[in-house]
Amino acid sequence: MSVSRRYQMSGGTAREIASGVEAAIRGGNLRPGDALPTVRGAAEDLGVSPVTVSSAYRLLQARGFVLADGRRGTRVTQAPALTLRHSAPLPEGVRDLSQGNPDPALLPNLDDALRHVDPAPSLYGEYANLPELVAAARTSLDADGVDTSSLAVVGGAADGMERVLQANLRPGDSVAIEDPSFTRVIDLIGAMGFTPVPVAIDELGMLPDALARVLRTGVEAVIITPRAQNPTGAAVDEGRAGRLKDILASRLDVLLVEDDHAGPIAGTKAFPLYGGQQRWATLRSVSKFLGPDLRLAALAGDPVTVARVDGRQRIGTGWVSHVLQQIVAHLWSDPRSAELFARATEAYASRRSGLIEALAAQGVRATGRAGLNVWVEVVEEAECVRALMQAGWAVAPGERYRMESPPALRVTAAALRPGEAKEIAVALGRILRPHTRTYSA
Repeated sequence: MSVSRRYQMSGGTAREIASGVEAAIRGGNLRPGDALPTVRGAAEDLGVSPVTVSSAYRLLQARGFVLADGRRGTRVTQAPALTLRHSAPLPEGVRDLSQGNPDPALLPNLDDALRHVDPAPSLYGEYANLPELVAAARTSLDADGVDTSSLAVVGGAADGMERVLQANLRPGDSVAIEDPSFTRVIDLIGAMGFTPVPVAIDELGMLPDALARVLRTGVEAVIITPRAQNPTGAAVDEGRAGRLKDILASRLDVLLVEDDHAGPIAGTKAFPLYGGQQRWATLRSVSKFLGPDLRLAALAGDPVTVARVDGRQRIGTGWVSHVLQQIVAHLWSDPRSAELFARATEAYASRRSGLIEALAAQGVRATGRAGLNVWVEVVEEAECVRALMQAGWAVAPGERYRMESPPALRVTAAALRPGEAKEIAVALGRILRPHTRTYSA
């Protein structure tokens, strides 16, 4: 079979060739990890110049479908970033512990905030960021030891992360991320044409030796979730934070992005890792403690990065809706919200620890120091997910979050009701417990 037929390559332009390969990836004819033909081989088969094929591969990398992998050539990414994932409807009676959502009962009511929204229209030429929102964000970040000298307002943590990476990197650059890592981080890096480099973690976050090894390879950026890591619930303590800061100090040129998305409901103290990097950013989304539909995050960072983010935002979306900013500012600064955050923190901690203890009683190891989720170690993800679904529980398979780390399940402990931790633990224990067999003599 010719190269062009196998890889669905056709046409005489870079765009036509890239479109054919993209269709093959979307259709499943090319799988994650598959290698594309060499530039020279594809060029000879198609009757075009190597420059044309090379341009097609660059287009595919910029779209997040392939990565240049040195001597291994150009390969299909582990999770093509622009392939949409759709959740299938759950069977009736199945409890959904797969979504990673906060408990709606522990989110503030919007009624009062909506009543305080100024009905006067906001117009072009006004300040992009409302002073009351900036003040609320500064209060929150300052309390956690984050430098807020330069601050931007963006449309959520992922939006802010994308803008920071775009402001400092170029396609082909390598980005160190936690393994396992949040799916959207993996997808975003691929979609922007960057190369994700996995860094092993434990319940205290990135392993210092693993980070040191990756930094020596010349990565251009590091993305860290210092607490309430999704999917594992990892959180750095003071000792781990100190070691990571020392290691990061060996590469002050590397871009450091800290995604502190859980903020006041994380369940552990904040230990910022910034320690003199030339380029850095800390993101504080409000989705976990005010509500996922409030698509807003505060972004603190070095003056150059924040200025670049602001400038690019002005010529694109312009600003984050002032109606949304008013709602968030009111909720964030309302004393009643602080009381709710404290209750939510306590409730989530109780649910995490209750599930971890119930699983331990069944001989199942799980971790989750902070946040909404618990990471459960298993041998075979797909079988466990299917068996749990049959038992009435929906959980997230770890495959979508992992690169090199071993199999596991993500269970949203935040969604647990009283008594359910023991129920799901018993169900999973039965699934994982080896069958006993007897043999004749």
